[in-house]
Amino acid sequence: MNPAPPSPETAISVRQLTRHFGALTAVRNVSFDVKKSAIFGFLGPNGSGKSTVVRMICGLLAPSEGDIWLDGLLVAAHPRDIRYRLGYMAQKYSLYPDLTVLETLRFFGKVYGVKGSVLKEKTDELVQLLGLEPYLERRSGVLSGGWKQRLALGTAMIHSPRVLFLDEPTAGIDPVARRDLWDLLFRLSDEGVTIFVTTHYMDEAERCTHVAYIYLAELLANGTPTTLKRLPVVNVPGESWLEVRIANPTRALSPLGRLGPVRDATIFGETLHLKVGPDWNEEEAVAILRKIGEQRWEFRRIQPSLEDVFVSLTRQAAEKSRV
Repeated sequence: MNPAPPSPETAISVRQLTRHFGALTAVRNVSFDVKKSAIFGFLGPNGSGKSTVVRMICGLLAPSEGDIWLDGLLVAAHPRDIRYRLGYMAQKYSLYPDLTVLETLRFFGKVYGVKGSVLKEKTDELVQLLGLEPYLERRSGVLSGGWKQRLALGTAMIHSPRVLFLDEPTAGIDPVARRDLWDLLFRLSDEGVTIFVTTHYMDEAERCTHVAYIYLAELLANGTPTTLKRLPVVNVPGESWLEVRIANPTRALSPLGRLGPVRDATIFGETLHLKVGPDWNEEEAVAILRKIGEQRWEFRRIQPSLEDVFVSLTRQAAEKSRV
């Protein structure tokens, strides 16, 4: 008997998903839902199980245990049908370099069974949406990184999927191209497309409507960026977060990190983030800064960032695994 399906508002539903490779458990009891039109960020270190989860959702890998629904279909019962309801954009550009932009879009449309006037209409629509018109006769292999990613996004959308999987879509492209690509993703989400994105960039995770974090095969957190920043692991009673603005945060990292009240210290852009206990003494920290040659400093209490959340979750899980 098939399990009960999720609500109609759910684009992806993963329940108690587990995958074994011999004695290795790559994914263990992972469960989450992705609402329609959401931008769902899926994060975790390399080797944590992200790719295995995505492959199972896309029907490319059978789970050892658990159930998955995509766009209302039970993946295990409809492995072929769901492939026409999803689009996938790989991290590494993998299109045919000798085909022109226009030939590439038409080729992938035919692969998905899009033909005739429908293919022409969809191609014209994507060319307009992605701004590809100046490059239609250019071979895809000579495009810049940002335009290659736009073309790859177009091939993933040529069959009008309702769910898009993007594997680190902005890796290796410049900041302007990153911003432009995210503007496109927001537009697609507003038009009803559900977007499932893996990324290592914390600023991109902040842009997602929901974020899930997997580590050592287990899902450690799932929620909006705001709710994750309120988790107990980063909001321990008596502890607080400080931003330290100084000229040379790299030089100050180790000396300040050795202070007894400092629970955690990391460089965050041009500042330091410190997680400190109730016995924090700013004068003691100032003495250290003076000793290493700092002339000016500013201490400011802040809320934890998503990076702070993930680092705290990772360290907590790593400690438990050693017990």
